[in-house]
Amino acid sequence: MLKLCGFPVSNYYNKVKLVLLEKDIPFEEHTVTPGRSPDLLAKSPLGKVPFLETGEGVLIESQVQVEYLEDAYPQKPLMPADPFKAAKVRELITFMELHLELVAREVYMLAFFGGTVSDEMKIRTEKLLQRNVEAFKRMVKFDPYILGDEFTLADVAALVHLPLVGMASKIVYGEDVLADLPIRDYTKMLGQRASVQKVTADRKAYQESVKK
Repeated sequence: MLKLCGFPVSNYYNKVKLVLLEKDIPFEEHTVTPGRSPDLLAKSPLGKVPFLETGEGVLIESQVQVEYLEDAYPQKPLMPADPFKAAKVRELITFMELHLELVAREVYMLAFFGGTVSDEMKIRTEKLLQRNVEAFKRMVKFDPYILGDEFTLADVAALVHLPLVGMASKIVYGEDVLADLPIRDYTKMLGQRASVQKVTADRKAYQESVKK
C-alpha cells in the first residue's frame, strides 16, 4: 500500500493527500517532519516532506507524486485528456508554486510563526507578489474551477496554496494580494467536496494535538 509521509499542516502534503482521496486510492499516512536523520535522508535526500513510498521506491517531490498517481491510477482522472489542456494545467501549477507560493514563503516566518524577516526581504517579496499576481489574473478563469468547467490538479494546488498566500500578505502588508480574485467563494465551493472536508478536519485535529 502507498505510504504518504509528512504532516497535515503542510500544504504540499495536503496537495498529495487530496489527490489520493479524490481518486479513491488506498493509502497509509505516516507523520514525518523535516530533519537530517540518517533514516529520513535515506528516503528523502534533502530531509524534506512530503514523500511517497510506493512498491517500487520513494518519490520526493509533490508534483512528481501527484503526476505519478494520475498515471498509475487513471480512474477518476484529474488531468484533461487533451495534451494542450493538460499542459496548461501543469503550467498553472508551476506558476502558482514558483511565482506565488514560493515567493510568499519568504514572509511565512513573520506571518505565521512569530519570526522576523529583513525589511529588504519584505519589500522585495511585496513587489514580486504584486507583479506576479497581476500575471496570475490573466491566466485564471474561476468558471467555476480555476481553468474552466473541469476540476483538475490545478484546483488541488490552488486550494492548498492560494489561501496561504492571501493570509500571509494580509498579515504582513495589511492587504491580501489576491483580494481582487474570487478566492473566498472558490474555496468555499471546493470545501463542499468530501476530500477537502477530510483534509481540513485532519489538519485541524493535528494542530490541536500539537498544542497539547
